[in-house]
Amino acid sequence: MKIGVVIGTSMLGLLLGTSASANAQHGHEDARQAGSQKEQGKEHQKEHGRSSSQQHSDKHQANGSEQRHETNRLEHEQHSRPRDVWQHHRAQHWKSEHHTWRERGGYRGYRIPDDHFRAHFGRGHWFRVYRGPIIVVDGYPRFQYGGFWFSLVDPWPEYWSRTWYETDDVYVDYVNDGYYMYNRRHPGIGVAVNVSF
Repeated sequence: MKIGVVIGTSMLGLLLGTSASANAQHGHEDARQAGSQKEQGKEHQKEHGRSSSQQHSDKHQANGSEQRHETNRLEHEQHSRPRDVWQHHRAQHWKSEHHTWRERGGYRGYRIPDDHFRAHFGRGHWFRVYRGPIIVVDGYPRFQYGGFWFSLVDPWPEYWSRTWYETDDVYVDYVNDGYYMYNRRHPGIGVAVNVSF
Protein backbone atom coordinates (compact mmCIF):
# COMPACT_ATOMS: atom_id res chain seq x y z
CA MET A 1 0.00 0.00 0.00
CA LYS A 2 2.88 2.26 0.76
CA ILE A 3 4.07 1.90 -2.81
CA GLY A 4 0.69 2.94 -4.16
CA VAL A 5 0.65 6.02 -1.92
CA VAL A 6 4.20 6.92 -2.89
CA ILE A 7 3.40 6.42 -6.58
CA GLY A 8 0.16 8.35 -6.17
CA THR A 9 1.93 11.20 -4.37
CA SER A 10 4.68 11.22 -6.97
CA MET A 11 2.16 11.30 -9.77
CA LEU A 12 0.28 14.08 -8.05
CA GLY A 13 3.50 16.10 -7.67
CA LEU A 14 4.37 15.44 -11.29
CA LEU A 15 0.92 16.47 -12.42
CA LEU A 16 0.99 19.63 -10.31
CA GLY A 17 4.49 20.51 -11.59
CA THR A 18 3.39 20.01 -15.18
CA SER A 19 0.30 22.08 -14.57
CA ALA A 20 2.33 24.91 -12.98
CA SER A 21 4.79 24.77 -15.84
CA ALA A 22 1.95 24.89 -18.34
CA ASN A 23 0.38 27.84 -16.52
CA ALA A 24 3.72 29.66 -16.50
CA GLN A 25 4.12 29.05 -20.22
CA HIS A 26 0.58 30.23 -20.81
CA GLY A 27 1.34 33.39 -18.77
CA HIS A 28 4.40 34.08 -20.92
CA GLU A 29 2.32 33.66 -24.06
CA ASP A 30 -0.26 36.13 -22.70
CA ALA A 31 2.51 38.65 -21.97
CA ARG A 32 3.97 38.11 -25.44
CA GLN A 33 0.55 38.63 -27.01
CA ALA A 34 0.00 41.81 -24.99
CA GLY A 35 3.44 43.10 -26.05
CA SER A 36 2.65 42.22 -29.65
CA GLN A 37 -0.66 44.11 -29.41
CA LYS A 38 1.16 47.16 -28.00
CA GLU A 39 3.63 47.02 -30.89
CA GLN A 40 0.73 46.76 -33.34
CA GLY A 41 -0.88 49.77 -31.63
CA LYS A 42 2.34 51.75 -32.01
CA GLU A 43 2.56 50.78 -35.66
CA HIS A 44 -1.07 51.86 -36.09
CA GLN A 45 -0.27 55.24 -34.52
CA LYS A 46 2.72 55.66 -36.82
CA GLU A 47 0.59 54.84 -39.84
CA HIS A 48 -2.47 56.86 -38.87
CA GLY A 49 -1.08 59.78 -36.90
CA ARG A 50 0.04 60.27 -33.38
CA SER A 51 -2.08 60.66 -30.30
CA SER A 52 -3.39 64.14 -29.59
CA SER A 53 -1.02 64.61 -26.63
CA GLN A 54 1.94 63.64 -28.79
CA GLN A 55 0.74 65.96 -31.54
CA HIS A 56 0.34 68.81 -29.05
CA SER A 57 3.83 68.16 -27.69
CA ASP A 58 5.27 68.07 -31.22
CA LYS A 59 3.43 71.29 -32.12
CA HIS A 60 4.75 73.00 -28.94
CA GLN A 61 8.29 71.88 -29.76
CA ALA A 62 7.91 73.13 -33.35
CA ASN A 63 6.67 76.54 -32.14
CA GLY A 64 9.60 76.79 -29.74
CA SER A 65 11.94 75.90 -32.59
CA GLU A 66 10.39 78.58 -34.82
CA GLN A 67 10.69 81.18 -32.05
CA ARG A 68 14.34 80.26 -31.49
CA HIS A 69 14.94 80.50 -35.24
CA GLU A 70 13.30 83.95 -35.37
CA THR A 71 15.30 85.14 -32.35
CA ASN A 72 18.50 83.83 -33.92
CA ARG A 73 17.62 85.58 -37.19
CA LEU A 74 17.06 88.89 -35.39
CA GLU A 75 20.28 88.51 -33.40
CA HIS A 76 22.12 87.69 -36.60
CA GLU A 77 20.70 90.79 -38.30
CA GLN A 78 21.53 92.91 -35.27
CA HIS A 79 25.12 91.82 -34.91
CA SER A 80 26.31 90.89 -38.36
CA ARG A 81 24.95 93.72 -40.50
CA PRO A 82 24.12 96.80 -38.42
CA ARG A 83 25.78 99.05 -40.96
CA ASP A 84 23.66 97.61 -43.77
CA VAL A 85 20.49 98.25 -41.80
CA TRP A 86 21.42 101.86 -41.11
CA GLN A 87 22.58 102.44 -44.69
CA HIS A 88 19.15 101.50 -46.05
CA HIS A 89 17.71 104.50 -44.19
CA ARG A 90 20.12 107.13 -45.45
CA ALA A 91 18.47 110.01 -47.33
CA GLN A 92 19.30 110.88 -50.92
CA HIS A 93 18.09 114.48 -50.48
CA TRP A 94 17.30 114.98 -46.80
CA LYS A 95 15.72 118.44 -47.18
CA SER A 96 13.00 117.05 -49.41
CA GLU A 97 12.65 113.69 -47.58
CA HIS A 98 12.50 115.12 -44.05
CA HIS A 99 9.11 115.90 -42.47
CA THR A 100 8.39 117.46 -39.09
CA TRP A 101 5.88 115.90 -36.75
CA ARG A 102 3.53 118.79 -37.52
CA GLU A 103 3.73 117.93 -41.25
CA ARG A 104 2.99 114.33 -40.31
CA GLY A 105 -0.19 115.31 -38.45
CA GLY A 106 1.37 115.54 -34.98
CA TYR A 107 3.16 113.15 -32.69
CA ARG A 108 0.91 110.34 -31.46
CA GLY A 109 3.45 107.96 -29.92
CA TYR A 110 4.45 107.25 -26.35
CA ARG A 111 5.22 110.29 -24.17
CA ILE A 112 8.21 110.18 -21.83
CA PRO A 113 7.19 111.40 -18.35
CA ASP A 114 8.49 114.95 -17.74
CA ASP A 115 10.63 114.10 -14.67
CA HIS A 116 12.31 111.22 -16.48
CA PHE A 117 12.77 113.32 -19.60
CA ARG A 118 14.51 116.13 -17.71
CA ALA A 119 16.81 113.63 -15.96
CA HIS A 120 17.89 111.68 -19.07
CA PHE A 121 17.08 113.56 -22.26
CA GLY A 122 17.63 116.90 -23.96
CA ARG A 123 20.72 118.78 -25.13
CA GLY A 124 22.78 117.99 -22.01
CA HIS A 125 22.26 114.20 -22.20
CA TRP A 126 24.06 112.91 -25.26
CA PHE A 127 25.03 109.31 -26.06
CA ARG A 128 26.21 107.09 -28.91
CA VAL A 129 23.57 104.89 -30.49
CA TYR A 130 25.75 101.80 -30.87
CA ARG A 131 26.39 101.53 -27.11
CA GLY A 132 22.81 100.50 -26.36
CA PRO A 133 20.79 97.58 -27.66
CA ILE A 134 19.73 97.80 -31.30
CA ILE A 135 17.03 95.65 -32.86
CA VAL A 136 15.61 95.50 -36.35
CA VAL A 137 11.82 95.51 -36.69
CA ASP A 138 10.32 95.20 -40.17
CA GLY A 139 13.66 96.27 -41.64
CA TYR A 140 13.91 99.42 -39.49
CA PRO A 141 16.52 99.80 -36.76
CA ARG A 142 15.46 100.67 -33.22
CA PHE A 143 17.85 101.71 -30.51
CA GLN A 144 17.41 101.87 -26.77
CA TYR A 145 18.42 104.70 -24.47
CA GLY A 146 17.21 105.82 -21.04
CA GLY A 147 14.80 102.87 -20.76
CA PHE A 148 12.96 103.67 -24.02
CA TRP A 149 13.16 102.44 -27.61
CA PHE A 150 13.53 104.94 -30.46
CA SER A 151 12.70 104.40 -34.11
CA LEU A 152 13.90 106.82 -36.76
CA VAL A 153 10.87 108.04 -38.67
CA ASP A 154 12.92 110.26 -40.98
CA PRO A 155 15.86 109.02 -42.99
CA TRP A 156 19.17 110.34 -41.66
CA PRO A 157 20.89 113.07 -43.70
CA GLU A 158 23.15 111.91 -46.50
CA TYR A 159 25.96 114.23 -45.39
CA TRP A 160 26.30 112.58 -41.96
CA SER A 161 29.18 110.13 -41.61
CA ARG A 162 28.33 106.61 -42.80
CA THR A 163 29.10 105.42 -39.25
CA TRP A 164 27.45 108.29 -37.32
CA TYR A 165 25.68 105.80 -35.00
CA GLU A 166 29.13 104.61 -33.81
CA THR A 167 31.14 107.84 -33.87
CA ASP A 168 28.78 110.80 -33.29
CA ASP A 169 27.23 112.02 -30.08
CA VAL A 170 23.46 112.36 -30.33
CA TYR A 171 20.65 113.39 -28.01
CA VAL A 172 16.87 113.20 -28.07
CA ASP A 173 14.80 116.30 -27.42
CA TYR A 174 11.15 117.31 -27.57
CA VAL A 175 10.81 120.38 -29.78
CA ASN A 176 7.49 122.10 -30.60
CA ASP A 177 5.53 119.15 -31.88
CA GLY A 178 7.37 115.91 -31.14
CA TYR A 179 10.59 114.02 -30.42
CA TYR A 180 13.68 114.49 -32.55
CA MET A 181 17.20 113.07 -32.48
CA TYR A 182 19.99 115.61 -32.92
CA ASN A 183 23.60 114.99 -33.92
CA ARG A 184 26.03 117.26 -32.04
CA ARG A 185 28.34 117.23 -35.06
CA HIS A 186 25.53 118.73 -37.19
CA PRO A 187 23.65 121.17 -34.90
CA GLY A 188 20.09 122.19 -35.69
CA ILE A 189 19.21 119.09 -37.74
CA GLY A 190 16.47 117.09 -36.02
CA VAL A 191 15.55 113.62 -37.26
CA ALA A 192 12.00 112.68 -36.23
CA VAL A 193 11.89 109.70 -33.90
CA ASN A 194 9.06 107.65 -32.42
CA VAL A 195 9.28 106.55 -28.77
CA SER A 196 8.11 103.21 -27.39
CA PHE A 197 8.40 101.63 -23.99
